[in-house]
Amino acid sequence: MNKELIAESFSMGRFEETYSYLSDSIEWNIVGESTITGIESVIQKCEETSNYFNSVTTTFNVKNRIIGDHQVVINGLAVFEKKDEVSFIDACDIYTFNDNGLLQKIESYCITIKNEAMHDK
Repeated sequence: MNKELIAESFSMGRFEETYSYLSDSIEWNIVGESTITGIESVIQKCEETSNYFNSVTTTFNVKNRIIGDHQVVINGLAVFEKKDEVSFIDACDIYTFNDNGLLQKIESYCITIKNEAMHDK
């Protein structure tokens, strides 16, 4: 898998596809929430996140991809639906790869959008 596909898989919540591309010393900074360091801890957080995704109906829409030599940026909109509740998350993930092509750092910005604001998009 190339860097763009690794980044897109992670952003779309298909974490298992990316595990073999994670550096042992990977750092995942979920801005405003927590920073997870080390491959085992990152995989554990991915599994927790996957469990949530599996408990709701999820729709991911990628808006933009920016691809550089060692970085890929993906931003888009995630919609989570459960019964009568709908949540909209505008997200941007910045992926940094090391010289060996492994994912070294992820910086995730996740902003909750009020439902009313979605009508303006």
